[in-house]
Amino acid sequence: MTILIVLPILTLLMFDLGLTLRPHDFRLILQRPLPIAAGLVGQIILLPLIAWGVGSAFHLTPLFFLGIILIACSPSGSSSNVFSMLARGDVALSVTLTACSSIITLFTVPLIMAWATQSVGTATSVQLPVGNLLIQNILLMAVPILIGLGIRMKWKTAAQRIHNVLRHIAFPALILLATIFFLQHRETIVREFPSLGLCITVLILLAMGAGTLLSLIMHLNGAERRTIVIEVGMQNAAQAIAVACSPLVFNNETIAIPAIIYALMMNVLLLLYVGLAKRKK
Repeated sequence: MTILIVLPILTLLMFDLGLTLRPHDFRLILQRPLPIAAGLVGQIILLPLIAWGVGSAFHLTPLFFLGIILIACSPSGSSSNVFSMLARGDVALSVTLTACSSIITLFTVPLIMAWATQSVGTATSVQLPVGNLLIQNILLMAVPILIGLGIRMKWKTAAQRIHNVLRHIAFPALILLATIFFLQHRETIVREFPSLGLCITVLILLAMGAGTLLSLIMHLNGAERRTIVIEVGMQNAAQAIAVACSPLVFNNETIAIPAIIYALMMNVLLLLYVGLAKRKK
């Protein structure tokens, strides 16, 4: 049931991201390499390492450990663009980082998850077909982004109209997914929430701290710094759930539980951050 909901949602999110992209967004990589580097280093390198450290420190069970690594190595969510706007961050930078991370993680997620699966060893019988994961990522993420980008380049007005509709559908769809998943696994989620919720909260706070530190090291301005904090702290939960639940990949909904809890805590903590940023501003 879960996979039948999450796959269309993820495809729509990626298609909608493609509708918002412009060639100028990718030129930012050359025009402003420091903030781009800060965001990608934070997301692609530091966040999985932080997740590994936090998961080990909390002595997570093997399946939950895989789940927390999976959400950490997923790309940033498209909602990060909205949060950057609300925090008066750099929206153009946010869109570029979301697009870049969505493309780069097509290849880094299989590598990182292959390492993570191997690291838990015989503690779990879960297998990772790396080829299937790569194919699924390309079909569900790269292809919809490219289709959306093509429509934006050829029919700009139509792309904007479609985006105006999809942006009102995406969040309710994610809420529906989270609700159905919670009802299916409510006993496990309620039982594990005190420890797993704390673990994930620590992960998000450390990710936000890492984004702040990278921004300070690279001497980024306030708007860029707020965007980096949001991008590093806000990952694509739908992507993680799709990988965990897919019959072609892990086919294990227990691995998706950290992503559901992450989605909840991520929105709470980032909304608090946005409120503090606007108040300080």
